[in-house]
Parts: sequence; C-alpha cells; structure tokens
Amino acid sequence: MPVINSDKEIKEILKESKNVAVVGISPNPSKPSYFVSEVVQRYGFKLFLVNPKYAGQEILGEKVYSSIKEIPEDIDIVDIFRRPADVPDVAREAKEKGFKTFWFQPGTVNNQVVEELSSEGYNVVVDRCMKVECMRLLEE
Repeated sequence: MPVINSDKEIKEILKESKNVAVVGISPNPSKPSYFVSEVVQRYGFKLFLVNPKYAGQEILGEKVYSSIKEIPEDIDIVDIFRRPADVPDVAREAKEKGFKTFWFQPGTVNNQVVEELSSEGYNVVVDRCMKVECMRLLEE
C-alpha cells in the first residue's frame, strides 16, 4: 500500500476510523499534540493517549497510557507527535499491537519508517495534520 495522498482516501480513512492512539501527548494546551487532539476528539474519535511521562494521569478527559501495548481496544490510527528519531520504536510497538493507519504529523516524518510500513501494507499518511484534515474533509 503506497503512502496515502489523495483527499478521497484520507477522507475514507477518517470516516472508517474510530480509535486514535495519540503518541506523544502533552498536557500543555499550547503544544500541537494537545490542541490537535482536542479538535480531533470533537469530531467523535475516541482518543487513547500515550506518553510514559504522564501515564495514569488524565489529559482531555482521557487516561494516559505509558505505551501503545497498554491500550485495551483495537487501534485504527496511530497519530504521531514524536521526533523522527523516536518513530522506529513507536512503529515497532504499533505493529505488535495492531493498527490500520500510521499518521505522521508535520515534523515527525521518518522516511525509513514510511517505506517500511507502506511496504508491509499499512496505510501511511505523511506530513499532514489530522486536525486540519478533519476540519477540511469532514465539514460537509
């Protein structure tokens, strides 16, 4: 499965997905991981927040997990807010857990992981903001 670029395919992914693992959540409202998640949540997605630093706390009314593997439900989208160098570990853990789409927020792209995941048949969305895409494609 190639990297997903078309609006039609991204809209389809957003419409068919329910559970989103947000990796790298911050409790700071001025950080992208927070304000993007806040908007995504308003579109009806169920958020599973991941950050070992805040595990056990609540952000945006949701429990924070220390790892993807702790999430008790199936994951549709893994939404990444981590440095590119940290992404291979996240991808490895996500593959162990299982997911459909790996979403690279702007500034998080690791080309090696993009290639690896797409060659293994996962949906990969690169360098797009999930908040922006929800607002753009789910507003009709």
